[in-house]
Amino acid sequence: MSEEIKQTDQKRRGFLGVAAKVAACTYALLGTGSVLSAVAGKKSFPTEDYEWTEHNWGYAIDATKCIGCLRCVEACKNENGVAKNAHHFRTWVERYTWIEGEDKPRVDSQNDPGNIAASGSEGEYRFDDRYKDMKVVKSYFVPKMCNHCKDPSCVQVCPTGATFKTKDGAVLVDKKYCIGCQYCVQGCPYAARYLNEEGQHADKCTWCYHRITKGMNPACVEICPTGSRMFGDYNDKNSVVNKFIRENRVQVLKPETGNNPTTVYIGLDKEVC
Repeated sequence: MSEEIKQTDQKRRGFLGVAAKVAACTYALLGTGSVLSAVAGKKSFPTEDYEWTEHNWGYAIDATKCIGCLRCVEACKNENGVAKNAHHFRTWVERYTWIEGEDKPRVDSQNDPGNIAASGSEGEYRFDDRYKDMKVVKSYFVPKMCNHCKDPSCVQVCPTGATFKTKDGAVLVDKKYCIGCQYCVQGCPYAARYLNEEGQHADKCTWCYHRITKGMNPACVEICPTGSRMFGDYNDKNSVVNKFIRENRVQVLKPETGNNPTTVYIGLDKEVC
């Protein structure tokens, strides 16, 4: 058998393997209805003392307050068991820097090689001082994460129903149904998903769902020293997110995609996407 035929045969087997997983999960979902149907019979989800139909969670970010300390990134990893390396994140922070004479901003994040070298560790994060000898016109930081969209494309492309929208506004991944096809990773216009290599399933921000269903803030909101990150219930007119929207002219990232993000921002330039 020639090498070309061997490679073709291996690719065909790989495809059939994925197809078999999709078929198996589809059969399972048809039998149970879906991930949502599996919990529909319960009085509440995920616990008996939390009623998800009573909440509509949302997230707000004031980019003018972010100082790029990256404590949010570290808190997220510690709280959710995200791999302690510079390649997998549920939330991250981008630095936008305008240099005199340049038409576009320079953009880097904590996983940039220069920033990794500055921190001296892939488990702790810092921004370096690469622009200290340049004429900087302006610079600011933009926290990013899953936008927990109202019409999420990741849910639409998932072949097994593993990615689903909860009744209280979160977009979650059920690891039991995920086959690691990464369609959702490619389908997310915000690059907010990645493959958990250890578990071979899609991973992303969950708003620390295990915390918010107990009345606590997500870890990133809890740790933020400047109040740049805010979390609250849109069903509560006095919540911090509703107050933020009333008092500011907010915007969302990539509105043209039709995903309708529930995460709102202030302090962004048009170059931020």
